[in-house]
Amino acid sequence: MPKTQRVHVTHDFTSDPATVFEKLSEHENLGAIFAAKVTRVCDGTDRTRNGVGSTRSLKILGLPPAFNETVTKSEPNSLIEYKISKGSPIRNHVGTQRLTPNADGGTHLDYTIEFDSPVPGLAALIRVGLQRVVGRGIPKLAS
Repeated sequence: MPKTQRVHVTHDFTSDPATVFEKLSEHENLGAIFAAKVTRVCDGTDRTRNGVGSTRSLKILGLPPAFNETVTKSEPNSLIEYKISKGSPIRNHVGTQRLTPNADGGTHLDYTIEFDSPVPGLAALIRVGLQRVVGRGIPKLAS
């Protein structure tokens, strides 16, 4: 059985949870975080643009084909959860962004990504790259 890999990034924003949630949930804003070209595939099935069922395509520069991520849970101002839904050698992928208010009016983001791969060693390699890219990218989401 493949070993589950885990990326974990935390960041404190100066903006309130509603502002941070709005920026994180808007697919087109995520290019800077993932160093990727991000394109909206479809809006949410829950009557919201970025809610449950909304899908984005990510094309990581220099790597093979694009893959899709679909939002599976969305709780305004507190939680976004998504999974890879098409086109990746990664399996059992779940990304979870939890937002909590700080005492100073800002927002604490706790972001985890868990996944594995049937290709030996691939998931561990991807984890190292994702940890670096997401760790550097989250602060670029200025707020």
